[in-house]
Amino acid sequence: MYNCRKLLPDLYWVGANDRRLALFENLFPIPRGVSYNSYLLLDEKAVLLDTVDHAVSRVFLENLEHLLAGRRLDYVIVNHMEPDHCSTLQALLARWPEAKALCTAKAVQMIGQFFGPALAERAQTVAEGDTLCAGRHTLRFITAPMVHWPEVMVTFDEADGVLFSADAFGSFGALDGHLFADELDFAGRFLPDARRYYANIVGKYGAQAASLLNKAAGLPIRMICPLHGPIWRRDLGWLLEKYRRWSQWQPEEPAVLIAYASMYGNTADAAECLAGLLAEAGVKRVAVYDVSGADVSELVGEAFRCSHLVLAAPTYNGGVYPKMEELLAHLKAAGLQKRTVALIENGSWAPAAAKGMRAVLEGMKDTALLESTVSIKSSLAEGQLPALRALAAELAGSLAQ
Repeated sequence: MYNCRKLLPDLYWVGANDRRLALFENLFPIPRGVSYNSYLLLDEKAVLLDTVDHAVSRVFLENLEHLLAGRRLDYVIVNHMEPDHCSTLQALLARWPEAKALCTAKAVQMIGQFFGPALAERAQTVAEGDTLCAGRHTLRFITAPMVHWPEVMVTFDEADGVLFSADAFGSFGALDGHLFADELDFAGRFLPDARRYYANIVGKYGAQAASLLNKAAGLPIRMICPLHGPIWRRDLGWLLEKYRRWSQWQPEEPAVLIAYASMYGNTADAAECLAGLLAEAGVKRVAVYDVSGADVSELVGEAFRCSHLVLAAPTYNGGVYPKMEELLAHLKAAGLQKRTVALIENGSWAPAAAKGMRAVLEGMKDTALLESTVSIKSSLAEGQLPALRALAAELAGSLAQ
């Protein structure tokens, strides 16, 4: 049974939701699932904008067949060649053999890599500024390399001001019937997933995302249609400001993220004590996570949100506890910068975790390391409370600046 939705008089959502998938890219937990968005423009020409993952191909093809109602599909625009958006391309072109695929030259190469040279020969290359006239609608192609693959482009409908934004402005989370962000509690339900999606998938390519934002600033955009998550038709300035901050690694808000690793609870005690001292010092936004329990993608998302980080870890095999090492590696891979960081270490005979954490952090751009490192031996002693209190005061003072 088809499940397609009208967005504008001649524009339809023909995507699908996947609530069975546990790990996005077999890596990131998605307990609320994910949507795969595809869009069909029915003008003098029928134009499909992107396809979907093979897991939802049945409902996708049913949606298309229902809306086309026997008419030909003239074009399929391939904005992004990642398999969650193109794995049904071969089946689509087999079912509608008259359709022409339009994409960047790099995407043509990838079509050949994924599906073989015969399918690649059916694709036509478009470049920056090229247009397609579908009738009333003129579609302009804008390249967006490395947001977050090299072949990416976005498509702008000049007639209705719709930006088909590929993976930009996307989010984890399946859609519960409503498609538009203004119909949802986006800030409450979707913002953490949108931030986590950006930070872990696009985050490394902030400069390229900023370049796309600069291009978008010159367009009269009235609607943003991403390939995952809700569609935007209102409050576009709010969304674009979030992306501007994320793309420049600017903290979303003044807040402290305390991420701790603890084998037997002693380092956790120090982290919890610091959280309480921060609250006493008047710090309103404090988030505490056990790195062994929280998924690293959630921690990376929180690091993009918060201006200040406290990393607390025991010494392990003469170095940093493995789960904290993992977090540091992901933060570095995401290009995180412009943060203030404090360290707490633990070690029963030779504390060395702070040295190892500092070595990684010093290689991260514009990272300010506070000098007040707290070093614990085995368990937090009453005599170390002044050191934790001083660290809380230093963090509170830094937040107030």
